[in-house]
Amino acid sequence: MIVDCYTCIWDSPAQLGRDGSWRVAPPGKHHRPGDHPPSRAGAEAHKTASEPVDKSIVVGFKSPYLGAEIPDRLVADYVRQDPERLIGFAGIDPTDPGEAVRQMRHARDDLGMRGVALSPAAQNFHPCHTNAKACYEAMAELQLPVLFHSGVRNSRECVLQYGQPVLLDEVAREFPGLRVIIAHMGYPWMQETIALLAKHPNVYSDVSWVLHQPWGAYQALLDAHQHGVMHKLLFGSGFPYTSAAHCIEALYGINHMVNGTSLPSIPREQLRGIVERDALDLLGIAPAGRSIPRNGSGGQPLIADDE
Repeated sequence: MIVDCYTCIWDSPAQLGRDGSWRVAPPGKHHRPGDHPPSRAGAEAHKTASEPVDKSIVVGFKSPYLGAEIPDRLVADYVRQDPERLIGFAGIDPTDPGEAVRQMRHARDDLGMRGVALSPAAQNFHPCHTNAKACYEAMAELQLPVLFHSGVRNSRECVLQYGQPVLLDEVAREFPGLRVIIAHMGYPWMQETIALLAKHPNVYSDVSWVLHQPWGAYQALLDAHQHGVMHKLLFGSGFPYTSAAHCIEALYGINHMVNGTSLPSIPREQLRGIVERDALDLLGIAPAGRSIPRNGSGGQPLIADDE
């Protein structure tokens, strides 16, 4: 099974908030300056761009700090166009934990969402803030995996230090039952991400938005191989910024630049493992029509550490 763990949709670029430099590429290409985000094209276009993917996670986004929101209802309605193939993640804002927990319950119980997406840098919160921890406790209780966007966005208002993967170490320690995905291998802090993958059983990372920089991708994947954490890496395309087929081709071709040199190559079977890994099983997301047994919340007492 091929699972694309990072795709996005929106009705209007205005839903991305104060981030006017977002770009999107024509189908099959990586994004480039001068390309602009499209409006939502529908699940059939998503399916075409996702070939040969079997399942795709569609992430929502909410940031009052940036005036941005891709509504959960929009994502849920989109997923319902192809529920056997699409899986929705709710975009919540943890700076208001009471509302965030209510939204998570609504997203899971009423909208059929299967996970949560956060971006500390774009939402202006420290990942270990007490408000955020209240949300992690609820995610663990509700069995909702959480995807953390990395710190790099094109808005000058983003608070980059809040996007550092090392800040998630405390989260993983205190909530060992919470499944965590670090998007984009935590770029630009990819070595921090690799350290977390090696340390915490329930921390994973996707390779979306990494493969358009081949040399950086090669270095990061080689580090992951040498640290024995390739089995913790998940496939992600970053649709609509590029296509799944283009990313798979780039991943399988990552060794081409070192052919004929003394630099080490990355075993092809490990690259194939990223593409074919059953991410849904690792994240505790049951296929449509089935449920994952509950294994306890894994939550720990909250620590009052407002920062």
